[in-house]
Amino acid sequence: MSDTSYLWQPPAVVSLPVAGSEARYPVSRIFCVGRNYQAHAIEMGMKGVDKSTSRPFYFTKTPSALVESGATIPYPPGTADFHYEMELVVAIGAAGFRVAESEAQRLIFGYAAGLDLTRRDLQAVARESGRPWDLSKNFENAAVCTSVVPAGELGVLDSGAITLAVNGTTRQSGDLSQLIWNIRELIADLSQFYHLQPGDLMYTGTPEGVGALKPGDRITGHIDRVGDIALTIGEPD
Repeated sequence: MSDTSYLWQPPAVVSLPVAGSEARYPVSRIFCVGRNYQAHAIEMGMKGVDKSTSRPFYFTKTPSALVESGATIPYPPGTADFHYEMELVVAIGAAGFRVAESEAQRLIFGYAAGLDLTRRDLQAVARESGRPWDLSKNFENAAVCTSVVPAGELGVLDSGAITLAVNGTTRQSGDLSQLIWNIRELIADLSQFYHLQPGDLMYTGTPEGVGALKPGDRITGHIDRVGDIALTIGEPD
């Protein structure tokens, strides 16, 4: 037993359920890929992404922002334009640094369906002023995630429908084949900057059709071979 004395009890380990297992997946870090579908980049006011002259960019969320699928969360403070973004999440299960694309698959433990929730009005202010995105992206309950499905025979997901509905109306409908940078490319690129470790999650980007939420809204989403996500927006605190 450790003899370390803390001023208060440290927070519990943040973790996700694993499909078919009683063991849980402990979460270390959350990396998110920005503008990884062409149509979404365009709806955000960009001209599109030229893959030949650019590379992926990332932002992070703290594990304390993570909430499991099925929850009801309060409408967050400081925003009047709170958006959903449906995403495939890659769960890392092995260490890797400066990994080649051909070796990327060995780092994949599994997959999950996720929601990257965004205070869009705060993001717009940050973008226009050249400031970091933290207030718009990294806040309580900003990363929603399902159980992790072990990769197993799924291998590397190169295709599959990804959809989201709000109150039963479809808002996002795309395919993983539309990712600008695919899973192998993302793992290889991110590992140039970080020593990836088991417990790292990577949200891989969202298709077009993002939009605002309000209290009382019910969000449901689906990714083929991965699973279904659900979330309800409650009243503000």
